Amino acid sequence: MATTQIHGQIDGPIHDGRLHDVVVIGAGVAGLSAATRLTEAGHDVVVLEARDRVGGRLWTREIDGAMLEIGGQWVSPDQTALIETIDALGLETFARYRDGGNVYIDEAGRRTEFTGEQLPMPAATEAEMERLTVVLDDLAAAMDPDAPWAHPQARELDTVSFADWLEGQSDDELARRHISLFIAEAMLTKPAHAFSALQAVLMAASAGSFSNLVDSEFILDRRVVGGLQRVPLTLAERLGDRVVTGAPVRRIEHDAEGATVVSDRGSVRGRRVLVAMPPNLFSRIDYQPPLPRRQHQLHQHLSLGLVIKVHAVYDRPFWRDKGLSGTAFSPYRLVHEAYDNSNHEDPRGTLVGFVSDEHADAVFALPAEERRRRILASLVDYFGDEAAEPLVYFESDWGSEEWTRGAYAASYDVGGLSRYGADQRTPVGVIHWACSDFAGIGFQHVDGGIRSGWRAAEDIAAALGGR
Repeated sequence: MATTQIHGQIDGPIHDGRLHDVVVIGAGVAGLSAATRLTEAGHDVVVLEARDRVGGRLWTREIDGAMLEIGGQWVSPDQTALIETIDALGLETFARYRDGGNVYIDEAGRRTEFTGEQLPMPAATEAEMERLTVVLDDLAAAMDPDAPWAHPQARELDTVSFADWLEGQSDDELARRHISLFIAEAMLTKPAHAFSALQAVLMAASAGSFSNLVDSEFILDRRVVGGLQRVPLTLAERLGDRVVTGAPVRRIEHDAEGATVVSDRGSVRGRRVLVAMPPNLFSRIDYQPPLPRRQHQLHQHLSLGLVIKVHAVYDRPFWRDKGLSGTAFSPYRLVHEAYDNSNHEDPRGTLVGFVSDEHADAVFALPAEERRRRILASLVDYFGDEAAEPLVYFESDWGSEEWTRGAYAASYDVGGLSRYGADQRTPVGVIHWACSDFAGIGFQHVDGGIRSGWRAAEDIAAALGGR
């Protein structure tokens, strides 16, 4: 087989007449974690990746001399599969900077500096947010995140949008708006009317509770020195020439004995196939014979959200001079949240901010310079005039990335999770599925991708008879 180049496409076709135990499609953390477990168990595995790099939605790049984490980057204490993998690969982590005051801007444009996790709210609204948090925590506690469709109130919660559910729970519009912010804009990156209350409860349950989900001290705890993409890069390096980049898969011809996987680099045979990529891309592959009706329907009810991840690099972290942490929130600003994202032992300061769902739609319709001006204006509102002139400015646009087409992850439309969720991992003959979008614990996070890969590897090893 041709030698793998992790950072560039390999020239020439694949010359491989072997029958592999497993062909893995996708070299993100799910596919590479599964391939690692299967290889360790003695199975013959090949991984085909469409891009000219590994990592999927993890991508650490140097832009104008600055190292930026274009995709996922955070490590939280509950993400034990990710932490186990980081430790096994010999990688180091460092804590996110969080000393000093946070910033909040209200609907009237009033800017408040505060400490702790509680946003500065009127006492009545603060109490209502605490009450709603308890309601969501109780619903999440009753859910097995690996089987949200089995929740005692699954159909009731899944047939109402999260926005409508919140309206039925509280008359306090301000409390509803802020509870919605943490799941809609910050996590699922879709408007709260576009997904169900059950999907929102899964988002909370996947992190252990809604309380964990809204605690930035917890959920955005640490980063990997050198970038989180070092996880898939190191996994791929250890797998060696089992990983082939620049090989988009176009067709899977499958029967009871195995499958032929046809890519732009050639064809590979396998006894089992693992499709490990975002589910919105599943239908880009031609399956022969076609997938069953249930899978066709399931895949049509899943879609990715949309978010712009904004990186602004300055000659120093000037906000720290003002006693600020770099953390800021406002559902009334284009950039709804921002954090100090300075790299380990880098004297420069980096802010990262996020523009989600319909707000992202609106600014993507603008010329690039006007979009930049409006986004930086939000950072100025939070941190002062110095935020207007970064040395490096970059927007992560996963929605236009050919082999992703959105961010952060896929979620179901209203009614889809309870209707189809139980079948999302069901193999179709010799074809199995894995991705962070199908994870329970760690849903839409790297931790969930690793768990999904491990679980698929266990299922495939059992199907292969422990060979």
